[in-house]
Amino acid sequence: MQERGYHHGNLRTALLEEAERSVVANGAAALSLRELSRGLGVSHTAPRRHFPDRAALLDALAQRGFDTLALRLAEAISAAGPSFETRLRAIAHTYVTYAQGRMPLVELMYASKHGSETLAAPAAARAAYAVPYAVIEEAHRTGELDGGLAAQDAARLVFATVHGLAVLLSTGMIPSGEASQTVDTSIDGLLRGLGSPAAHEG
Repeated sequence: MQERGYHHGNLRTALLEEAERSVVANGAAALSLRELSRGLGVSHTAPRRHFPDRAALLDALAQRGFDTLALRLAEAISAAGPSFETRLRAIAHTYVTYAQGRMPLVELMYASKHGSETLAAPAAARAAYAVPYAVIEEAHRTGELDGGLAAQDAARLVFATVHGLAVLLSTGMIPSGEASQTVDTSIDGLLRGLGSPAAHEG
């Protein structure tokens, strides 16, 4: 096999991109380093320069997923403006949009989150979670949330809601054409449940 020329980490990036496509299409269980190598035109030993085994590649892929999610959430929050309501809606829509079409990757991300603390994915998961948590914590501090729930409990409720919506969409329980409306309706309910004054103004 004539190997393609990958330099300065390009092979690592190419492996992660190809691995993500494979996981999204076929699930993490079907991921094969040998098949990735063949698809990229490199020897079957080439990936070991970056990933000693399949588990290391999956951990790196999960970390990459959380890093991407954290970046998208941060960008959405920044563009949403200062109010908690608009930020919460941005968080929900961004999370659901990210998960749609790549649920096998999201499942891998959360499975890896509970792995060994020596792995990268758990730390990346905490960093991603910290982005919307900071929004909720600030809303508590400024009085935009006054429903009696602690910030951590409120954050868990938000994540349970948006992740649940993503799962229902991925399984077809909610038609994809109703995604945006369903997210907004769910956020309306969350705002009321969390004690946001904005829920009573709308």
